[in-house]
Amino acid sequence: MRTAQPQPHPDRPDHPDRPDRPDRPDRPDHPDTPARGTRPGDASAHPPARGPATLAVTALATALALMNYTAPMLTLPAMAEAFGTPSSAQAWLLNGTPLGLAALLLVAGALADAHGRRRVFLLGTLALGVTTALGAFAGSTALFTAARIAQGAASAAILAGSLGLLADAYPSGRDRVRATGVWGAAVSGGIALGPLLAGALGLVDWRLAYVALGAAAVLTAAAGTRTLARPAAEPRTAPARPDLAGAATLAPALGALLTALTLGRDGWLRPVIGLLLLASAALTALFLLVERRVARPMIDLGLLRRPEFRVSAVGALFTGLAVIGLFSVVPAMIQRGAGMAPLVAAWLFVLWSGTSFVVALQARRLSGRLSAPHQLAVGFVLSAAGVLALLGALDSPDLPWPRLIAGLVVAGAGSGLLNAALPRLAVDSVPPERAAMGSGANNTARYIGSAAGVALMLALSGSGPDAAVVASAVLALAGAVLTVAGSPRR
Repeated sequence: MRTAQPQPHPDRPDHPDRPDRPDRPDRPDHPDTPARGTRPGDASAHPPARGPATLAVTALATALALMNYTAPMLTLPAMAEAFGTPSSAQAWLLNGTPLGLAALLLVAGALADAHGRRRVFLLGTLALGVTTALGAFAGSTALFTAARIAQGAASAAILAGSLGLLADAYPSGRDRVRATGVWGAAVSGGIALGPLLAGALGLVDWRLAYVALGAAAVLTAAAGTRTLARPAAEPRTAPARPDLAGAATLAPALGALLTALTLGRDGWLRPVIGLLLLASAALTALFLLVERRVARPMIDLGLLRRPEFRVSAVGALFTGLAVIGLFSVVPAMIQRGAGMAPLVAAWLFVLWSGTSFVVALQARRLSGRLSAPHQLAVGFVLSAAGVLALLGALDSPDLPWPRLIAGLVVAGAGSGLLNAALPRLAVDSVPPERAAMGSGANNTARYIGSAAGVALMLALSGSGPDAAVVASAVLALAGAVLTVAGSPRR
């Protein structure tokens, strides 16, 4: 008679249902098990192994987004002539992209955290290529502005997704400081190269710059699909529903605000300006109410209790107001005041933006001696000192070259410190799973500030560039004071 084989007891190591069996990948404590609460495509559960590749692709896409942002600084006169754009509407040709950026950065950050940073980043890079190429073939101010707004929306996905991907690839420590420094240098590099590319290709046709940028963005998206690491496994839980109510209130609130700032150049006391500002205030209040009630808000208002998060937002806002606002119009000021050719003005602009690029790359050496908030303060002080050296230098036919060059270099060094510190604060001031949201909040503040700064500087420059220069210096010093005052107490 055949005897029955003994069955393994559940407490024996070889039993298939033993609760602590180490080779069970569906156990919560198994190293290959997706973390609970993760979302499809969220790389935070599975950090990419290819950190250098992630850094290269995200930095390149970020540089292209900023090149697209700054290219109109040199092509503005040619575009205005081609479209027959009156001077009162030319601000739209500059402010279309920051409008799209500011309105949709938080939305993009929330979508990246909920549905995958890689996916949102790649879709944004592809969309930037398509919309930039479409802008090259626009035949009117309205169509070009619409394309610029779409480019801003695509850039929002790139900026929010890229920093989230870097936070996954470099979880902490000196490697993260180095990576965010390189990303900040890509911001400076893009700002530098955009006008230079536009000025060079503009000698043939201003539209060629946008064709080239569109093609480069499409190629970068294709490279990213091959080099950016995919999540190791799909988690079981469904993705969190996007905060549609928050998006539906925030985007029009910021759109109304930036439209008012852009139109304000033609007179701040007109009824339409007041109505837009009232609408923006009402929609912002509604947005804050919505964010307190939804289960997964677009921005966690509790983060405002963190000093690091507040300093990150304030630093980004004043970077836009004081630095980006002024230097967005400096090339046009030099062309008008000194009668300088566009390409020569672009090379002068590179003194500022190129110095910013170099300093942002080297700023990681300060990380052990200078906290990010204090690095912001030093950056603001250097920027103020540099722009004050430009007093009387931007509208003179006989340019004071030594003072002009020194001012641009010092201001560029300050901008480099700002660009290196802001992304580090953006991801360090929020929980790891909300890194894209932190990036979105930081860049939203930056581009709200830049749109307001451009409108302010254009309005002040009507009475001469010195008024804009003084305003930039005052705002930079205010940013230095506020970042130091709000920095965490150790």
